[in-house]
Amino acid sequence: MAQCVQSVQEFIQDSFVPLVAALCSEEAERLTRRNNLSFAELVKPFCRLTSEVHMRDPNNQLHIIKNLKIAVNNIITHPPQPGAIRKLLNDVVSVSQPVEGLVANVITAGDYDLNISATTPWFESYRECFLQSMPASDHEFLNHYVACMLVVSSSEPDPVEQFLKLSQEQHRIQHSSEYSYPKWFIPNTLKYYVLLHDVSTGEEQRADSIYEEMKQRYGTQGCYLLKINSRVSNRGTDEQIPDPWSQYLQKNTIQNQDCYEDCPYTVISNKSTDHLISDGLDSEIKDGLSNNFKTHPLQLDHPSGSLDTSDYVKAAGSLQDTKKSNSGTPHGACLTLTDHDRIRQFIQEFTFRGLLPHIEKTIRQLNDQLISRKGLSRSLFSATKKWFSGSKVPEKSINELKNTSGLLYPPEAPELQIRKMADLCFLVQHYELAYSCYHTAKKDFLNDQAMLYAAGALEMAAVSAFLQPGAPRPYPAHYMETAIQTYRDICKNMVLAERCVLLSAEILKSQSKYSEAAALLIRLTSEDSDLRSALLLEQAAHCFINMKSPMVRKFAFHMILAGHRFSKAGQKKHALRCYCQAMQVYKGKGWSLAEDHINFTIGRQSFTLRQLDNAVSAFRHILINDSKQPPAQQGAFLREYLYVYKNVTQLSPDGPLPQLPLPYINSSATRVFFGHDRRPAEGEKQAATHVSLDQEYDSESSQQWKELEEQVVSVINKGIIPSNFQPTQFCLNRYSDNSRFPLAVVEEPITVEVSFRNPLKVPLLLTDLSLLWKFQPKDFNAKHDGETKGQGTCDDDMIGTEAIAEFLINSEETKVARLKLFPHQTGELHILGVVYNLGTVQGAVTLDGIDPSIGLQTGKFVSNGLSVRGRQDLEIQGPRLNNTKEEKTSIKYGPDRRLDPIITEEMPLLEVFFINFPTGLLCGEIRKAYVEFVNVSRCPLTALKVVSKHPEFFTFGGNTAVLTPLSPSASENCSAYKTVVTDPTSVRTALLSSASSVDFGVGTGGQPEVIPVPLPDTVLLPGASVQLPMWLRGPDEEGVHEINFLFYYESIKRHSKMCHRVLRHTAVICTSRSLHIRATVCRSNALEDEEGRGGNMLVFVDVENINTSETGVKEFHIVQVSSNSKHWKLQKSVNISEDKDTKLASRERAKLCFKAVRCKNSEGNYTFADIVFGNEQIISSASPCADFFFQSLSSEFKRTHVQSHTHASQRAVKQSFDETVRLIQRCSEVDLNLVVLWKAYVVEDNKQLILEGQHHVALNTVGKEAFSFPQKQGFKKILGNSDWEDLEQELPEMVLLKFFRSENTPVPARPTPEQLSNLIKTSLHYPESFNHSFHQKSLCLVPVTLLLSNCSQAVVDVMIDLRHKTISPEALEIHGSFTWLGQTQYKLQLKSQEVYSLQLKACFVHTGVYNLGTPRVFAKLADQVTLFETSQQNSMPALIIINDI
Repeated sequence: MAQCVQSVQEFIQDSFVPLVAALCSEEAERLTRRNNLSFAELVKPFCRLTSEVHMRDPNNQLHIIKNLKIAVNNIITHPPQPGAIRKLLNDVVSVSQPVEGLVANVITAGDYDLNISATTPWFESYRECFLQSMPASDHEFLNHYVACMLVVSSSEPDPVEQFLKLSQEQHRIQHSSEYSYPKWFIPNTLKYYVLLHDVSTGEEQRADSIYEEMKQRYGTQGCYLLKINSRVSNRGTDEQIPDPWSQYLQKNTIQNQDCYEDCPYTVISNKSTDHLISDGLDSEIKDGLSNNFKTHPLQLDHPSGSLDTSDYVKAAGSLQDTKKSNSGTPHGACLTLTDHDRIRQFIQEFTFRGLLPHIEKTIRQLNDQLISRKGLSRSLFSATKKWFSGSKVPEKSINELKNTSGLLYPPEAPELQIRKMADLCFLVQHYELAYSCYHTAKKDFLNDQAMLYAAGALEMAAVSAFLQPGAPRPYPAHYMETAIQTYRDICKNMVLAERCVLLSAEILKSQSKYSEAAALLIRLTSEDSDLRSALLLEQAAHCFINMKSPMVRKFAFHMILAGHRFSKAGQKKHALRCYCQAMQVYKGKGWSLAEDHINFTIGRQSFTLRQLDNAVSAFRHILINDSKQPPAQQGAFLREYLYVYKNVTQLSPDGPLPQLPLPYINSSATRVFFGHDRRPAEGEKQAATHVSLDQEYDSESSQQWKELEEQVVSVINKGIIPSNFQPTQFCLNRYSDNSRFPLAVVEEPITVEVSFRNPLKVPLLLTDLSLLWKFQPKDFNAKHDGETKGQGTCDDDMIGTEAIAEFLINSEETKVARLKLFPHQTGELHILGVVYNLGTVQGAVTLDGIDPSIGLQTGKFVSNGLSVRGRQDLEIQGPRLNNTKEEKTSIKYGPDRRLDPIITEEMPLLEVFFINFPTGLLCGEIRKAYVEFVNVSRCPLTALKVVSKHPEFFTFGGNTAVLTPLSPSASENCSAYKTVVTDPTSVRTALLSSASSVDFGVGTGGQPEVIPVPLPDTVLLPGASVQLPMWLRGPDEEGVHEINFLFYYESIKRHSKMCHRVLRHTAVICTSRSLHIRATVCRSNALEDEEGRGGNMLVFVDVENINTSETGVKEFHIVQVSSNSKHWKLQKSVNISEDKDTKLASRERAKLCFKAVRCKNSEGNYTFADIVFGNEQIISSASPCADFFFQSLSSEFKRTHVQSHTHASQRAVKQSFDETVRLIQRCSEVDLNLVVLWKAYVVEDNKQLILEGQHHVALNTVGKEAFSFPQKQGFKKILGNSDWEDLEQELPEMVLLKFFRSENTPVPARPTPEQLSNLIKTSLHYPESFNHSFHQKSLCLVPVTLLLSNCSQAVVDVMIDLRHKTISPEALEIHGSFTWLGQTQYKLQLKSQEVYSLQLKACFVHTGVYNLGTPRVFAKLADQVTLFETSQQNSMPALIIINDI
């Protein structure tokens, strides 16, 4: 139970006090009424004695009474009506509410910190009022009158006569059968005569003389002169007199006769009174307490005749009147402080001289009877009892007695005399004697099976035992248990049972037996009285929370039950308070259904009490928690919420828009898109993919676009990226860099994608959904700023706002809404949130009967008519900062400005369309497409460039390109190449042409990835469009390729905020295998012609068709092989039969051999040599063949450049080489590039198509094989897939090992043996066969010329050793033995590029085939010591045939 102001002893003592009746003459009542008080009310504040009182017990022992209180009441001659009592108790509880601002008691129990009101004053007020309003009963005497004050005014003509009349009236009320109420303690009631004298108007002498006469007539102990009204009421109000009456009168006890003065009353017998009271003292009544939402469950008609409605209504009305009059009327206006003391003195005198002596005397008399009874035998006493109880009801069987409370004793019954004595002792705090008497009476009553009497004796015996000083015996709780059970189950008297529970629970609480107290309180809750059940359940809850180990969940559960019963009793405020206190326990613990129930009830109760903000908050919680309610219940919750919200908004229609809880908005998922939506493809015309909200964010792709933009900006700004450069971001989301204010262009839409989630299982309908914004106009070219415009769609001239008429979100659906703004002016825009009408959807989808005020436009969905307008803010938290130490140790977030765009001046807007753009190509295939550039803005654009990571994929043609055809269809069936018809005689012989790399954008010093678009006049005017040809070449690797194009352009006019714009396009190309080409170059050993001076080489080309049959390629034709180089050119093809056509079916391979010679240096230009295998020459030095060749050169350069970066330490050493050493290394290097052009015949849909393409092979080193695509593909082809996968897994490790090699690793600072062996090229010139007559001459001498050619630019020392190295028998058998005549060693020095001819003689002694390739040639640099043997003589055997004649 909650804490109480009084201790349990004080509470019980004040609950049972001696009752004194007051009977006043009309004149006396008039005197007291001058103070707005009746006589009983006048003395009420002074009825507690301030000093101890002494009296003698029957054993003549002195007994001290402390803090005695008496109760003086006006005589009421009819029992209180149950309805009036119910109304009174209801009002008492209703009026008593928690004090505003009172500091709650904080209880910490486990994980819970609960704010709970420590006291429950409404319960104490109820308890006090309940005990005071209990009707008097025949089975006990505690609330019977002990004495009666007869009050007469001194101003009456004959006061003594008036006293006589009042005395007779009292006697008539007590002893006449006409009155059964009130009850009197003993027949000989103490009468105390009070003469009331008005000091301000009366004659004091007359009052004194009358008083003297009274003393003679009634004795000094039986009368008193009370002087009042000393104060003149019209005196100035300067003097402040305290008002001790207000605290008592506010309680409006049922005993106040004023409330019932005018009420007609009906005399009701004791039986029917008990029946009425037990029929539910506190049950709710229909009038004035109906529930706004539903019919109250207790709206039952009363049985006819059981309750006089007029009594109830009048009594209730007069109670209300009294309450009103009490609240505003001053009391005791004519009384001074002296009068207060006089009244206090009067009560003391009455108690000391009148009341207590009378009680003491009565106790003695009753005690004498008790003693005489003890002396009698049991049989005699039984006879005496029969004698006294002559009018007792007929005896019944034991079973009947047990089941009835109808046994009644006559007033003179000895058992009742014992009970009477016990009650008197109890009233004067003689608890020991009282307990003894109650105990004795209890036995007698139980013997007689008088259960009502026995229960009363048990109840008071238990209380007496508890109150005995020194606690000689423990509190007999079982007495109380029996009493409660008897009252409730046998006697059916809930009022007495309730009194028992209130007393026993308070006693148990004082002994810290909270568990037993709670059980007791819960046991008395029943359906007959909601108010009583609510109060007792609340106290039980407090018992649970006050236990040594607080039972928090039991506290909360019983608070909920109490709140429910308060609600049924019409006590809305108390119900709301109980639910709110219980909510502290259930909140956030995952008990969502319990939380929903509590919040729903809090919402309803708050709405009933017009606490609309609280109601909205409660319903909001139901909706925003992840509810586990069924759909129907959620729908009901939502409708309630909308209804309450509508009421709130109607109270302040012009106020700010309220924040709505539904649907959820995932603010961080908000995306902002700047620009128009992408156009769809039209036939063969495909718009650039650009950026759209339908694309998923890819951080890798985003980084690539950023790098491309940085690349082109760097080129534009001569290699420097400006410090204020801001990468263009078309779509801002949670992953993008939102730290800067984004830039939007005036007259271009801003689309905000808001992610809504409906957590409910019922659909939500949002209508009139639009963005909420704030705008500040600014002219960025002027110095001053405009004024800030307000929120919302206040000015469509500045910002146009698009609204979505209907937006349906199905149950538990996440759905995005795309809302647009159209800025018409430059400035700063702040997007604040969304504004919409929130409503629900009906089950029907028809449009009949729709209220037009709803505002749905030809809608698909039907609102149920209940919707509220509100807003939700978009509040996006920026990324967590984690750069500095301070940021790492604290939690700080950066800004997120995606919703705060700056609207800049008008800019040009480019749209790009691709015509006949393929989706699938063969590797190396060349296809011609067209690109259309359209300026859709009102500004001209210039400086159009395109940048891509794959510039080798496309070309717009070099400066030599032909002009653009009028339309793509004009060249539909023509070749993508520039061709000329060839002379048949020139087949297999090279046709020469030349071109400069500058014409094709290579070697200009710029980045090859940034390609200018050749616009006519470099400007595209507003509304203009231009078509340009674009040649495409399929990437060399098969698979799906994503190729990014970034189109960059600028405005002619320079802007302060936005310098350029970009347009993105991603082309997806699927390539399939075509040809695989391998090529090697080696030096020719043939005798040079006069021009070459040792410059011949052989080029071997191996072409394989690796195409798979799925692509429908029938066969490939090699139509032309071209070479491109500054130093070499193909001269002719060798060893190919004239009639052989180079066709390759699937998996076939062709081998081609070409002779290459040095070409004259043409001032840095590339020489193109075409060897044609058909009748049509492709001009390889023109677009697009040359374009793709030069682009492959630049990409090859880039690849080797990247590789050289990974070997930084080696490169640093190489740069320090001696220039001569570098010259030697160049001996083995070749700068020859091959272009293999082919045609493929494809069968598709029974039609034969001819595809064409080209492959590039870069030959760099003599003797080293080169491939048409990166070498790893070659490995893959040679090794096979499984081996290649193993190798691929090892490759990363190999790269890492190279990369992490220490920079101090020594690198050879001289050429390798392989490089040195290529310094000297050797060739032997001799006759293939030689005839000699060995009969004539045994030695055959053959002249042999050894041709030595210095391939380098340096001076080389050469040594020729003619001695045979191989002397093994096998070699002798194969080649035979011969001898060189003359010197066995020669030492020569060859200058740069020098060719030296050395004449030798070989001597043979037999016929046969001999290998002359035995001379060993050693070479070294002129300034080096070490010799290196050349490898040229081992390349092929030099065989000679010696014939005998």
